[in-house]
Amino acid sequence: MVTARPHAAPLRADSPLAEQYRRVRQTSLALAAPLSDEDCQVQSMPDASPTKWHLAHVSWFFETFVLERFEPNFKPFEPTYRVLFNSYYQGIGERHPRPQRGLITKPTLTEVKRYRASVDERIDALLLAQPDNDEMRALVVLGIQHEQQHQELLLTDIKHLLSFNPAHAGYAKRWPISAVQPQPLRWFPFDGGLAELGHDAALDGDFCFDNETPRHRAFIAPFELASRPVSYGEYLAFIDDRGYQRPELWLAMGWDWVCSGEREAPLYWRRADGRWLNHTLQGVVEIDPHTPVCHLSFFEADAYARWAGARLPSEAEWEFAARHATRVQTAHPNFADRGAFHPLPQAGSAIDEPVQMFGDIWEWTQSSYGPYPGYRPLSGAVGEYNGKFMCNQYVLRGGSCATPAGHMRASYRNFFPPDAQWQFSGLRLAR
Repeated sequence: MVTARPHAAPLRADSPLAEQYRRVRQTSLALAAPLSDEDCQVQSMPDASPTKWHLAHVSWFFETFVLERFEPNFKPFEPTYRVLFNSYYQGIGERHPRPQRGLITKPTLTEVKRYRASVDERIDALLLAQPDNDEMRALVVLGIQHEQQHQELLLTDIKHLLSFNPAHAGYAKRWPISAVQPQPLRWFPFDGGLAELGHDAALDGDFCFDNETPRHRAFIAPFELASRPVSYGEYLAFIDDRGYQRPELWLAMGWDWVCSGEREAPLYWRRADGRWLNHTLQGVVEIDPHTPVCHLSFFEADAYARWAGARLPSEAEWEFAARHATRVQTAHPNFADRGAFHPLPQAGSAIDEPVQMFGDIWEWTQSSYGPYPGYRPLSGAVGEYNGKFMCNQYVLRGGSCATPAGHMRASYRNFFPPDAQWQFSGLRLAR
């Protein structure tokens, strides 16, 4: 086992990349800080992972794809971690079963933090020793972006876990909570036409994941898009109109999903004394009717849109609108989880009135997750990152309150299966 040197002063690379690496790695530990060791161990469902596993896996990523390849005389910190903390990379080798990650009681959380410290010291030394190694630096950047994705998953997964606590435990309190002012829903028209879609460094920043490429042309018919996401109050009207009892509103698979789970409301909703309450990262609160409804499956978003006489936008329409809409508002300070974790980016405008499209909820689109024309995944095992999941998933756009700011760009493509609810997912209407 390779361990961090206990007495030697750590080497410190002073490049912007090294500073970004340290900042992101520290953020992960800060997100885990409010949790007990027991909180960090438990897994609430197969799709979620324990906090401890998240902290170890992102370190495994750096060790496997950066240190193993570029560090002279590489030795693994602990050989068994190669299997325990491999998520889905077939090219790397064996993997511990995903539904059993909560059974990994060894290493302890303290040992995982020691693993992180060792990886950090060695990455820092590598950046210092090989400042001109562009290939290595590109993989470090990918690892940073990967860790930020897991920071979001850490929050969604711990929220799901705490929802089973009969004491209604919250992740972190933010009081007082003030009501959000209602925003009227307006429709903005877009002429469409032949559009350039996909990542553009000049508009979206230097980094992108491979599934955002290549930039390509697509024809978009004229359409209208709602000025804001659907709210809790609007979705409650759907429930009150027997939305979960009307099969004509649902896709066949969606209706089977409703019936098999005896569903009558979104995830985390509960009735108490004739009112609806909602489990949030801050604990259980009364639903604010003016905030964006979240934790909807694709099935629920699609059924609501049909009930409302509208539809979900395609991802091409969503990106087209995002590139032509003003974003001058911040995320709702009191939406479903009472506050954005990150500031929002700014962009140019073509619409006179502000349209908030980033930082509230991930917005389901009607588009299946597939490759852009000419798409090629990265070479090697790291190429398993996105491309192999292009089946039986739908695209979400925008970014939520839990999404790092650098991941909120018009070209970013999130994706989940249609029954997924535990992410901060909602909808914006189109027609």
